[in-house]
Amino acid sequence: MVCSPFATGPRQSDGTLYEFRTYFLKPSKTNEFLENFKKSVHLRTAHSEMIGYWTVEFGGRTNRVFHIWKYDNFAHRTAVRKALAKDKEWQERFLIPNLAFIDKQEVEITYLVPWCKIGTPPKEGVYELATFQMKPGGPALWGNAFRRAVNAHVELGYSTLVGVFHTEYGALNRVHVLWWNESADSRAAGRHRSHEDPRVVAAVRESVSYLESQQNMFLIPTSFSPLK
Repeated sequence: MVCSPFATGPRQSDGTLYEFRTYFLKPSKTNEFLENFKKSVHLRTAHSEMIGYWTVEFGGRTNRVFHIWKYDNFAHRTAVRKALAKDKEWQERFLIPNLAFIDKQEVEITYLVPWCKIGTPPKEGVYELATFQMKPGGPALWGNAFRRAVNAHVELGYSTLVGVFHTEYGALNRVHVLWWNESADSRAAGRHRSHEDPRVVAAVRESVSYLESQQNMFLIPTSFSPLK
């Protein structure tokens, strides 16, 4: 039997899931939407835990917000969604008045990979969400190589890892890596140094053989985001 470092053992016994939500906002309403959510965030977090909430600075379409929510399992998420639908204060103070500000919503359900725990950055900074679309075959095919590529960056100090997430619902064979950096310039400097490090190059070269495409977003945490 081929064992996957992502999909066996801890993942089967730990049902904790992370919902990735992306809202595409009307440009003229982005600031108003964020101010309204800031005023009402306590109503939403009373129902479930928010890991982080960011605006997309660059990397594709702007006027986007990206947020991550944690649930114990699918039953927990279902219960929260039902409770929110019945929460008149949440519905009337935020949801209904602000729905018109949203052009589109995208949702993915992910698991945190077993070899990674969500990290706490040392201070306030900026974030990068790097998304890797891997070849079909699942983590049993590319999991070990991907883990070595991530760990090469972490162990050599080129960036601070926050979490590695594997998509369960959405585009399959997709992995999201959330990084923290002190600033955009420190991120750029670390990236340039890593490209010249033969240890990183060797690890990435192995993983790239399983890669179909990749993209990233540069994220700025909002004032009400737990991850700063």
